[in-house]
Amino acid sequence: MRILIASHLEPEHVEAIAASHPDVEVLYDPALVAVPQYVADHRGPTPELSATDQWRWEDMLARAEVAFDFDWQDPAALPQRAPNLRWIQATSAGIGAFMRSTGLDRSDLTVTTAGGVHAVPLAEFALTGALFVAKGLPDLQRRKRERRFERFTTRQLAGMRVTVVGVGGMGANVVRTFDAIGARVTAVGRVGGSYELPEGVELSDVERLDEVLPGTDVLVLCTALTPETEGLISAERIALLPEHAAVVNLARGQVIDEDALIEALRSGRLGGAALDVFREEPLPADSPLWDLENVLISPHSASTVESENATLTALFLDNLARYREGRPLLNRYDTVRGY
Repeated sequence: MRILIASHLEPEHVEAIAASHPDVEVLYDPALVAVPQYVADHRGPTPELSATDQWRWEDMLARAEVAFDFDWQDPAALPQRAPNLRWIQATSAGIGAFMRSTGLDRSDLTVTTAGGVHAVPLAEFALTGALFVAKGLPDLQRRKRERRFERFTTRQLAGMRVTVVGVGGMGANVVRTFDAIGARVTAVGRVGGSYELPEGVELSDVERLDEVLPGTDVLVLCTALTPETEGLISAERIALLPEHAAVVNLARGQVIDEDALIEALRSGRLGGAALDVFREEPLPADSPLWDLENVLISPHSASTVESENATLTALFLDNLARYREGRPLLNRYDTVRGY
């Protein structure tokens, strides 16, 4: 079995994949894939290949049955460039827009996502964002700059009303995290969805979102980007949030009306926001978000931690065993749902 590793992976993880089964042949050359700019970077600058290296890359694609990540050169042409390819393990959880734009959602390829791999660091970021607003960190930083030592009052996150939109692997962990610290959590899933939630967590769905938002102190967006969720948090829905509410976006920038969010933050109607994703990435230098003190900006990196590649490799090896034994794969991409 030939396995192509199509993005950078540390030697110990490559060796673990090669040693997983006696007949596995790993096709990998770090010189032929994107150059990582930080630990667990799978989307770094792409190399300029010589004619010989280009032939080697195309030969590896043509021989692979399984791929760890997508072809960085022309993923839309994978069905033609990799005729023996049957299954791709993605290194990202949210691949719906990518699958639709490349047309791979209409191919015969089996694709599994990295759902759950980033659940813990993203939940930690969600908690950080909520505390950023609840504990008045922008004001504390301003007081520090002014060398002003005055006692004041903040809010307590325990007991606050937290609404988590999207209850997949990431969202479910965010729900558990806020529930564990004593917040009153409402999980908003798809209509008719069934979820395992802690006792005491209220379950709602997207059709009842307008009923939930007015009672929300912290709104955490964890949903996949699909045609149904694009623009889900509209200007009208932002207006339903109580004054001084916090917004944390871990989903995709297109899930929320960014202009309406900026206006609500700039006017002070919302208390603040912690944003890991944006309508346009990289976030343009002239975006008003840069100048808002009540906004915490993360460059789509909240999910990336030093241990990510080890977790990804463990997921891949689990799925590889399942693939070889004909068992259901974890996180199989659903073309109908878009995640």
